[in-house]
Amino acid sequence: MIHFRIKRILMVGGLLAGLTTSLFAQESKEVEKKIDEIIKELTIDEKVAMCHAQSKFSSKGVPRLGIPELWMSDGPHGVRAEINWDNWGYADWTNDSITAFPALTALAATFNEDLSYEYGVAVGEEARYRKKDVLLGPGVNIYRTPLNGRNFEYMGEDPYLASQLVVPYIKGVQSNGVAACVKHFVANNQEHWRDHINVELSDRALHEIYLPAFKAAVEEGEVWSMMSAYNQVRGQYCSHNEFLVNGILKGDWAFDGALITDWGAAHDTKQSAEYGLDIEMGTGTNGLTYSEKNHYENYYLAGAFKEMVKNGEVSEDVLDDKVRRILRLMFRTSLAEGRPWGSVNTDAHHDVARRVAGEGIVLLKNEDNIFPVEASKKTKIAVIGENATRMMTIGGGSSELKVEYEISPLQGIQERFQNAEVVHSMGYASGAAQYGRVLPSPYNADSLKNAALEAVKDADIVLFFGGLNKNHNQDCEGDDRVAYDLPFGQEDLINAIAEVNENIAVVLISGNAVEMDWEKNVKGVMQGWYLGSEGGHALADVISGDVNPSGKLPFTFPKKLEDNSAHHYGEISYPGDGTNQEYKDGILVGYRWHDTKKIAPKYAFGYGLSYTSFEIDNINSNEKVFAANDQINITCDVKNTGAVDGAEVLQVYVGKPKSKVDRALKELKAYKKVHLAKGASQQIEMSINIDDLKYYSEEDKEWKLEEGQYMVYVGNSSDNIIKKIKITVGQKVN
Repeated sequence: MIHFRIKRILMVGGLLAGLTTSLFAQESKEVEKKIDEIIKELTIDEKVAMCHAQSKFSSKGVPRLGIPELWMSDGPHGVRAEINWDNWGYADWTNDSITAFPALTALAATFNEDLSYEYGVAVGEEARYRKKDVLLGPGVNIYRTPLNGRNFEYMGEDPYLASQLVVPYIKGVQSNGVAACVKHFVANNQEHWRDHINVELSDRALHEIYLPAFKAAVEEGEVWSMMSAYNQVRGQYCSHNEFLVNGILKGDWAFDGALITDWGAAHDTKQSAEYGLDIEMGTGTNGLTYSEKNHYENYYLAGAFKEMVKNGEVSEDVLDDKVRRILRLMFRTSLAEGRPWGSVNTDAHHDVARRVAGEGIVLLKNEDNIFPVEASKKTKIAVIGENATRMMTIGGGSSELKVEYEISPLQGIQERFQNAEVVHSMGYASGAAQYGRVLPSPYNADSLKNAALEAVKDADIVLFFGGLNKNHNQDCEGDDRVAYDLPFGQEDLINAIAEVNENIAVVLISGNAVEMDWEKNVKGVMQGWYLGSEGGHALADVISGDVNPSGKLPFTFPKKLEDNSAHHYGEISYPGDGTNQEYKDGILVGYRWHDTKKIAPKYAFGYGLSYTSFEIDNINSNEKVFAANDQINITCDVKNTGAVDGAEVLQVYVGKPKSKVDRALKELKAYKKVHLAKGASQQIEMSINIDDLKYYSEEDKEWKLEEGQYMVYVGNSSDNIIKKIKITVGQKVN
């Protein structure tokens, strides 16, 4: 409901007559009229105060009119605990524990848009219950290098997949009257030197790879806010980048929401004013008296901005546009009538978290059918690894969560396999999570290793829970990984265990690919992600066979780091020279690079095994020749030929042989997840608009369709194509 005081004051002034449920409509003329009338009532000081922080996670309202503060929270996969007003310490509330949902790499691995919507609704309900107006997420930066410390927060390497999944997530969050804030706009694809590195990239790479998910968020998701990136692009910081913000975001895409900085990402008052920044957050403050250097009044969009407006250096119209966007954001959130109350830690939320986790887990290897592990048998299961018990909601930077509970993998195994003897040995260990620092392990590595080798000797099966964690230089904000291989001596330990017990399966808990030379010595590999509150239950569901794995990799696992496109071109491509970075791989990111350069991956984009088998045949297109406005319809029959129910993800890629411009061999253009009972079959259809075959012309600065022959690839991963279909795009002959 509208804040009582502003409702009473505006009604007295005649500003709110007839404004009821239309406040929720994004383009309500009535709302825009009211916003204009409110702006007339505001002083310059009041308007400027709305454009910058007043605390770590809030910006000012206007008390005399009852315009409320705007409250924000970190939380792409859960609402962060309350932070102190003026510092980064936790406020130690007793009522801010929440549900942790799987990290977004796991959501991306589901290839399930319905689940993405449910995820968004659930996390939005928790944000609403916590009285947040803006949820700072989801992240859609492209997975360019497996060293990026923040890849776990994003939706993978493919712009089409990220675009398809971000839209329902946004709509789910915003159905609660909470704004999603898509981040980080744009080209923030590494954490190392993120606060200053200048990214140079081609127009094609920008428009074809790094912008599409943001564009979909604006044009299809109708997102209400956007967060800028820390880095520079073409010599200007992304928070106030004339080309990106005024030209593309607010120009070409007609974004009508508010652009919010990442915390401390503004650098210049004049540029912040004129190049589209609306709300400045986190620019280093101790919140003390005005004379202090870091007082909020010394933000770029604070005192200095106010003086520029008052002396005419910056037009008041520029300020009014920012305030109009902020008020529009408020009318969609804190001032919206009929806004739901929200809920937290409900059974429904736990169920969503568990189902997303279950569908996101990816089975990579299953030699001798080591998975699933039969739960009814009286067996001995050796659970090895620190990641079997370590809390993964702690650490990681701004994604850290205070959870009501977190089911560990060990607990999940113990609860599900009650007929088994389950033993656990840590095997390896790391230090505690601390932002910006690597703390040493308090344990003796040799002792841990020896204890693990003793524990596995007579086990019927060894479940090794390894991977990464949320420590600095692992899957964590603030810097990148320093190596591609498994940390903390895990590879040596896996190989040593394999010599003692051949029935070993590895479950990787991570948001990133890792080097896997050890894989030849194990029978099973599962990608387990960071799965949140219900992670242990979800892993036990899949390991036991209660849930048939159907996750598909949303990014490529290269065999070695040099096989990755960003690393192929040397330091100037990643991480840069400390000042500049050149995206020399252009549009050839992820599987596009591997396919085009014929570099075999360890595990391909879109890959994932099942406990059942599927037969895919009768693959056809509706036509062989298509005109510019046509739609390609690909049909096929899918049959579950195995012994258990399951789900398969059909994937359609398209390539342009002999193109006049450089292109990837193929690009994902459609996919469909189909759930089938054992023995069941279904005909499915996947559609592609011919418009989606366009490339971005750097000469003409627009999307162009190239006529001629195209190749359609249909399969269930980027490296497992079942059928190729030649089609032609051009004039049809009657």
